[in-house]
Formats: sequence, C-alpha cells, structure tokens
Amino acid sequence: MNTRELEILLVEDDPGDAELTTRSLRKEGLANKILLARDGAEALEILFAAVATGTEVAKGGPHIVLLDLQLPRVSGHAVLKAIRGNDRTRCIPVIVLTSSDHERDLTECYQLGANSYVQKPVDLGKFQDAVKQLGQYWLKVNRTPQWTACASGSAG
Repeated sequence: MNTRELEILLVEDDPGDAELTTRSLRKEGLANKILLARDGAEALEILFAAVATGTEVAKGGPHIVLLDLQLPRVSGHAVLKAIRGNDRTRCIPVIVLTSSDHERDLTECYQLGANSYVQKPVDLGKFQDAVKQLGQYWLKVNRTPQWTACASGSAG
C-alpha cells in the first residue's frame, strides 16, 4: 500500500453503526482520516463547502464515501445524486452501506451511480468483516483519480 493520506467520508446517522464502522476501519489501518456526517445535509456541506472553498478535503479526498440511505434531513439517494451531478465529485467511489433489502433501493442506487451496494449484516462479526473487505478493496486495491483530474476530465 502506498503512503498517501486515505480519507473516508462516512455518512451514518446511527451512532452504533458509525462507531462500529469507524472502529473496524481503524483496526485494519485502512484510513488515516474518517470524516463523519450524521445526516445527508451534513454530508453535502462537507463535500460541497470544500469544493467551493478549495479546502484540503477537496484537494485530496475523500477517497471513498460510505453512504447510508435512511438519513435525516437529506436522504442517501439525494446525496448520491448530488455527488454524481457535480463535476468535482462524480469520480469519488460511493459505497452504499445500508440495512435496506428493498430491490427498489438497490436499483435506484445503481441507476444514480453507486459503485457498490452492501446490506449491513446484523451479526457483529459479519458487520466488521464486511467493512474490512470493503475497505481493503476500495482503499488498497481499487484506484481512483484525484478530484482535480475528475473535474477537468484529464487523466494526469
């Protein structure tokens, strides 16, 4: 694994799930920085305030977004749509991590451009393993362009 700063935006309103996800990612050494948004509006503020001001988060990350669907204020579907609708954020991998097993949610998320859809396991050990596998693939194996390359359409 390279030594770049790895940043995750975790969008999760359930404190228990947020803590478990954060703990699992840190235990595996999968992220240097985890930003937590407790609702969809806060996620959009984190992403788009950074884009507007050119702050550090906009320059180098987040490298992935872990997105719950059932969120207060702004739904996960709306957050995903906003991410995909902006030139600066559309290349960020968005992994939907949700308790929903509804086929319509699965279909809508992929239609909106989700990179992955994972139903949260109820079992604690299986939940931790799912987060570990997600983190290992999306942060260690998968490659993504920097935000600036995505926005400009360049590969360099």
